[in-house]
Amino acid sequence: MRRRTQFLLVALLLQIPLFAYPVLRLCNWLGMDTWTTMAVFIPLFFSQIIVRLYLRHANYGLIFWLRRAADLWLGISPILLCMLLVAEVPVALGWIAAPNAAWILIGLTLALMAYSVVNAYSPSVVRVRLKSPKLTAPLRFAQITDVHIGSRSAGFLERVMHQVNSQDIEFLCITGDFIDAPGISEEKLSALRSCPVPIYFSIGNHERYEDLDDILQRLAALGVEVLRSQTAAHGQVQIIGIDDSEHRAQVERELAGIDIDSGRFALLLYHRPRGLPAAAAAGVDLMICGHTHNGQIVPFNLVVNRVFEQSVGLFRHNRTHMYVSPGTGTWGPVMRLGSRGEVTLFEIVPAAGMH
Repeated sequence: MRRRTQFLLVALLLQIPLFAYPVLRLCNWLGMDTWTTMAVFIPLFFSQIIVRLYLRHANYGLIFWLRRAADLWLGISPILLCMLLVAEVPVALGWIAAPNAAWILIGLTLALMAYSVVNAYSPSVVRVRLKSPKLTAPLRFAQITDVHIGSRSAGFLERVMHQVNSQDIEFLCITGDFIDAPGISEEKLSALRSCPVPIYFSIGNHERYEDLDDILQRLAALGVEVLRSQTAAHGQVQIIGIDDSEHRAQVERELAGIDIDSGRFALLLYHRPRGLPAAAAAGVDLMICGHTHNGQIVPFNLVVNRVFEQSVGLFRHNRTHMYVSPGTGTWGPVMRLGSRGEVTLFEIVPAAGMH
């Protein structure tokens, strides 16, 4: 209930800049009368509240496509808002007629939406190469994160696992937000069975929002090892998993109760990119995260850059590295603009083997 109330308050605050102003302004520029304007405005203005609060669990027939349409509207509204603010100047100065500006903006928005949808369907494989004096042989493993099954389909997971399975790796790490809806069946997750190597999992915020115990049971049935303030040994590597938390000291307080093996390469799986100094102090060699999506759609990258000091890419604190993935899937709109989903391939070589 608390999360629903928070969502409602945030949604209401965002309604005017994201959904009211752009729609009413375009209707005005196109010379629509009051009744036509209201017919366009009312469903678009209230779409997110209705879909997110009352239809989020509906996944059938017409309701499914209404949800998809609302997701696309959510995705294109910030793009439209930014372009509309820019277009206000030439329209006000009379350099372009308002109806012409409106049609140009609508056309550009639809084109960017189409590009963003295509971009979201094709994660890239990104290689990150590091060195470690703790290794005597090269180590290769992959990370996927923020796959968001629920927002994304079983078919998308199959494509992602095909990319993972085509890599020569020792194990796969999933750093949370793998599932973002209740009632996701084991069948929809069955692509995980195709993975020929061990899978290690840490919990993200969306698993906590949904039926966590059921999710963990399904993952365990599929052979996934869930690490909840626990460790797993894999050859020269100690893999550590910590549950996601809004608490800024989560990494510090959870690592305090974990015995880190200084003789092994210590790999920490934690969903959100916070706690790098604490991980370094505890002796972690590499911390891998997700959560931010690198904003997913501009201009939200500017927002995550303000919220998280390390929002995407590779960072270092003393001898500890942290890699923040932009995520593999998408939440809400199946769109990416200004970001790209990825499967991350880590190659850790002995210190003497990297030049």
